[in-house]
Amino acid sequence: MANPDKIPPLLAHGLASKRLSEADHSEFNLGDPAQHNKIRISMQFKHWGFEWFVGLRYTRAKRKNHFISFISTTSMVGIALGVAALIVVLSVMNGFQEELRARILGVASHVQITQANNRLSDWQGLQQKIQQAPHVQGVAPFIMAQAMLSNGQAVQGSIVRGVLPSQEGKVSDLAQAMKVGKLEHLQAGEFGIILGADLAQSLGVLVGDKVTVIAPQGQITPAGMVPRIKQFTVQGIFQVGMYEYDAGLALIHIADAAKLYQLGDQVSGVRLKLDDLFLAPQVAHELAQTHLADSPETYYLTDWTQEHANFFRAVQMEKRVMFIILTLIVAVAAFNIVSTLVMAVADKRADIAILRTFGASPASIMRIFIIQGAMIGLIGTLLGGLFGILIALNIGTIVPFIEQLFHVEFLAKDIYYISELPSHLLWSDVLTIVLMSFLLSLLATLYPSWKAAKMQAAEALRYD
Repeated sequence: MANPDKIPPLLAHGLASKRLSEADHSEFNLGDPAQHNKIRISMQFKHWGFEWFVGLRYTRAKRKNHFISFISTTSMVGIALGVAALIVVLSVMNGFQEELRARILGVASHVQITQANNRLSDWQGLQQKIQQAPHVQGVAPFIMAQAMLSNGQAVQGSIVRGVLPSQEGKVSDLAQAMKVGKLEHLQAGEFGIILGADLAQSLGVLVGDKVTVIAPQGQITPAGMVPRIKQFTVQGIFQVGMYEYDAGLALIHIADAAKLYQLGDQVSGVRLKLDDLFLAPQVAHELAQTHLADSPETYYLTDWTQEHANFFRAVQMEKRVMFIILTLIVAVAAFNIVSTLVMAVADKRADIAILRTFGASPASIMRIFIIQGAMIGLIGTLLGGLFGILIALNIGTIVPFIEQLFHVEFLAKDIYYISELPSHLLWSDVLTIVLMSFLLSLLATLYPSWKAAKMQAAEALRYD
C-alpha cells in the first residue's frame, strides 16, 4: 500500500468529497424513499464535481514530462489552425460563389418564359398578367438569336439579344455594367449595337464604328440561300466581368432584332426578376399552376438554377471537397490528443491507482481523462473559431496589407475579373465546423480514457 504522505495534493478534494458524502448520509433519514433520491442526486453531483476538478487540474497542471505538454500544445494549436483555415476558406468560397452568381444573374434572368420554337405572341398581355404575381419585381421582353459579327477581316460568333432599353433595367444590371455609352442610345430603326468589352476588342471596334451582323436565317434566292446581312453602328461597350458575356453577347433594340430575324410582332420570350433569386424554382412552379394554368397557350418556364445548373454544381462540389480536405487537418490535430492522453495515463498511473483505492469507479476515471482531452479540443476549437471569424470578416483589409507589405498581387486586375478576394461568412458553416472539431476531439479521448479506466490499482502501484 502506498505511503499516505506521498498522496498527491489533488487527492485532498477527493477525500473531502468522500467524507462530505458520509456526513450527508448521516443527516438523511434512510427509511424515507424521498431521502434516498436526495442522497442519490447529491452523490451524483459530487462525483461529477470531483471528476471535473481532477480533469481540469490535469489540463492546466505543470508536468515533469515536458514532452506531454509539448504534444498537448501542438494538438491545441493544430486544431485551432485547422478550424481557422476551414472557416476562412469556406467564407472565401462563399464569397466567390456569391460574386459569380451576382455577375451571372446580372445578365441572365431569374425566370424565363417562352413558347414553342422560342416564339412568344402577345407578350404585352402576358407581361400584364404576371407582373403582379408575388415576388416578381420586373418583367421585360427579349429576342435571342445567334449571329456572326464582322469588321474587316475580324469575324466573331455571338449571341444577339434584342432588348427594350426602357424595361431592360428592371430585369438585369447591364445598365450599371456600361463602360462607354448607355442602353438608352439604342433607338428603334437606327440599328445601333452595344458589344461586350472582349467582343469589341476581338473585332477591333470602338464607339461609332460599323459592325456587320450576319444572321444565319437566310433568304432563298435564285442563287441559293443567302444570309441576311445588316450593318450596325456601335453605340456602347459593357463589361460584366464574365468572359461568357463579355466575349459573346451583343445588344440591339428589340424592334431592330425583330426586323433582322423577321419575327414581326413576336418575341423570343419574357424575362423575370424576383425579389429573392433563391425562390426562382418555386415562383416558376406557382406561375405555371396559377397565372398561366387557364391560358390556351403552352408556355415553357425555366429558371436560373436549370440554365446554369452544371456551373453551380461544380462550385458546390469544389466547396465540399475543400471542406473534406481541410477537415482532415483538424482530424490529424484532434487525434494527436490520443498520444497526449496515452502518455498522460502512463504518467498518472499512481494517481489513478490511489483514486481507485479511495473508491473512484472506472467510469469516474474514464470521465476524468475525457474531460482533460475534451478541454484541449475545446480550447483549440474556440481559439481557431475566433481567429477564423476575425480573418474572414476582415479579409478585405488583411489581403491588401499583405500585398503591400511583400509587394505581390494575388489577383491581378489584368488577368482576373475578380481582383479582390471576396468573403461571405455563414454562421451555419461556423457552427458546423466548431461542432465537427469538438466531436472529433471528443472521439479521440475515448480509447486512452477507456484504457485508464481498465487499469488495476495493484498493478499500477507495484512499480511505483
